[in-house]
Amino acid sequence: MIGGEDRAPSGWRVAVLGGGAWGTALALAMLRAGHFVRLYARDPQTVAAIDHGENPRYLPGIAIEPGIVATSDIKAALDGADCVLAVAPAQSLRAMLAAAKDHMPHGVPLVLCAKGIERDTGALLSAIAREALPGNPVAALSGPSFATDVAKGLPTAVVVAARDEGLAADLAARFSAENLRCYSSDDLIGVEIGGALKNVFAIAAGAVTGAGLGASAQAAMVTRGFVELRRIGAAFGAKPETLMGLSGLGDLLLTCSSAQSRNFAYGLALGQGKPLAGLPLAEGVPTAAIAARIAIERGIDAPIITAVAAILDGTITISQAVTALMTRPLKTETDL
Repeated sequence: MIGGEDRAPSGWRVAVLGGGAWGTALALAMLRAGHFVRLYARDPQTVAAIDHGENPRYLPGIAIEPGIVATSDIKAALDGADCVLAVAPAQSLRAMLAAAKDHMPHGVPLVLCAKGIERDTGALLSAIAREALPGNPVAALSGPSFATDVAKGLPTAVVVAARDEGLAADLAARFSAENLRCYSSDDLIGVEIGGALKNVFAIAAGAVTGAGLGASAQAAMVTRGFVELRRIGAAFGAKPETLMGLSGLGDLLLTCSSAQSRNFAYGLALGQGKPLAGLPLAEGVPTAAIAARIAIERGIDAPIITAVAAILDGTITISQAVTALMTRPLKTETDL
């Protein structure tokens, strides 16, 4: 842990399912925390690259420390695991868990490391996990963290959440290392909501920047976006303090201020009128549509989310969205 605190108990066999940037970074983090790590990647070329100490497709220029066992065999990755980190994108999680189901050790924690809401069903990722793997307790890891920073071992703080407070605390202690501090939370829903919706607002922040609307407009958008995050979080039963913490406000500030964020970069290209094809996966794109639908169904006022969804589906332009937002009826700022 940071600050010279006692090291957490270690020595688990950790399976990381996902060989992209975030999966590789988390595999490195688990290795540094003293665990034995197996990394599952579908692409044999990624496996071969990691075996040679690199992952140039996803983490160019970053050395992969020896000790991570990479494999394209999900059964081998899960064999004997004490803990499993699922790092598939939100819209692919259900398929990955289906592939893992017959090989998943019973009773071991499943830690969700993606952020989003399933587009077709509106389900949070923890609900998908409980449905797919009812014999495994579910947790989530979230917070302001770029894969490159974690992979390089730069100081980072995240949250590990589970409904079982004891499980969350145990996982947080086991995952913490010299430059990775993990806080625990029993507000799994709140952590999931914060992680999912911040991606939508990151697209909006990027679009505002790309369209040249100025820093003042970006600050206003992020601030009012946080209000919408709180509204939707409250509707799901999230704790206000969770949304004010690392997995809510902290993650929102990070992803809305840097082109390292895939969602901000997507919005930036959108605002600049550049081609979007070929850009890295932006989870906020499918999440925006389902979040807008949820807001309508639950009667939640979420004009920024609604505008982002409409821009992405081509219903309105960025200019039209800004005009609509700037001409909304005036109200007191504290009217949440």
